[in-house]
Amino acid sequence: MLRSHYIKDAKGVKEGKVRIAGWVHDFRDLGKLKFVQVRDITGIMQVTMKKGVVDDAILDAVKLNKEDVVSFEGTLKENKIAPSGVELFPTAFALLNKVEKKLPVDPTGVVPSEIDTRLDNRFIDLRRKETSLIFRIKAIAAHAFREKLREMGFLEIHTSAITGAATEGGADVFELQYFENKAYLVQSPQLYKQLAVIGGFDKVMMTVPVFRAEKHNTTTHLNEITQMDIEMGFADHNDAMDVLEQVTLAILRKVKEEVGPEIEAMKWGELKVPEKVPRYSYTELVDRLNSNNFEMKHGWDFTKEAEKKLHEILGDELYFIYDWPTQVRAFYSMPKDDNPELCHAFDLMYRGLEISSGAKRIHLPAVLEEQLKKRGLDPNDFEFYINAFKVGAPPHAGWSIGLERLVMKMCSQENIRECMLFPRDRNRLLP
Repeated sequence: MLRSHYIKDAKGVKEGKVRIAGWVHDFRDLGKLKFVQVRDITGIMQVTMKKGVVDDAILDAVKLNKEDVVSFEGTLKENKIAPSGVELFPTAFALLNKVEKKLPVDPTGVVPSEIDTRLDNRFIDLRRKETSLIFRIKAIAAHAFREKLREMGFLEIHTSAITGAATEGGADVFELQYFENKAYLVQSPQLYKQLAVIGGFDKVMMTVPVFRAEKHNTTTHLNEITQMDIEMGFADHNDAMDVLEQVTLAILRKVKEEVGPEIEAMKWGELKVPEKVPRYSYTELVDRLNSNNFEMKHGWDFTKEAEKKLHEILGDELYFIYDWPTQVRAFYSMPKDDNPELCHAFDLMYRGLEISSGAKRIHLPAVLEEQLKKRGLDPNDFEFYINAFKVGAPPHAGWSIGLERLVMKMCSQENIRECMLFPRDRNRLLP
């Protein structure tokens, strides 16, 4: 191995030698004294070379530039002013690769770069501590999602990214040629996770990419995103909201526990974990907006401006909006028995942005066909889906979390592209 320890772990080694490897974060050559800051994903360690203390051959050999790839072996000594609290005095050095061209992005962050330049050179941008932390948080969030739901008895499934019908009946789909047939990239795993529940799996979860061919150019949308989904049988919208609340709080707790101090050090603000998530009806929030001089008519969807205003009015970082107008929600949302103009759908808002949506689903074929027709959709195009409800479909409900949106808000980012490793938007296909 080219390393015996990551830098974070090496700091605790009291005796013996350690071998670290990474990139040159900074290098100072004072002739008889040289300092190298070596960076890996866990941190930065100072390597100190002083004539008479380390072998002259090592002192002479270390001629470096920022971002050269190196390995050092040596002993550690405490140094409270060094980046990791210790410094390494090397007994061996290896130059693993040299930088051969000018860096288009400064990994130290001293010289700022525009987001498009950073995304064009994402493989260097990932070395920035801010970018690295975003994707570590994303990994923690995805793991916490799975961990909590497995604890709750959910089975992880994997559905196809290719479908023969537009998943949600919309026009904004990416069409592709599938041998002799026309196919589409899925807008959502929605129909398939329902079919899994109808098949008897009862409680399922998944983490999947989804694709939407919307010609937008906003800071909160991408054309490929990652959804974290569940579906649960013999359950209604209240049950689904209960699970969503528990899972979201578990994610926030896990992120705070593992990297909370790093988030605060980045000046992204404190990551708060509330005890409970309040729930407001759609009608109640429409009234609250209007009473605060923000025009909102019943039947409208909430704009981004309305979502921000509600965050300001309510003061809640997390809250649910439930009982939506049926016409503004997906066709498979179950209308209320006592008022079919409203349906059992809900959104979860976080820091002024919708991060999750869900509903109690329609499990009755006749109601499903009626809702499709009301939206101008042909039930014949959804025959495979409707037929599944004719062979014994239980009442069920579910939701999806937009992983990038959740991470965007946890990390106080203004642009969702910061939270996708290699984002795909209207103009970006590379790298």
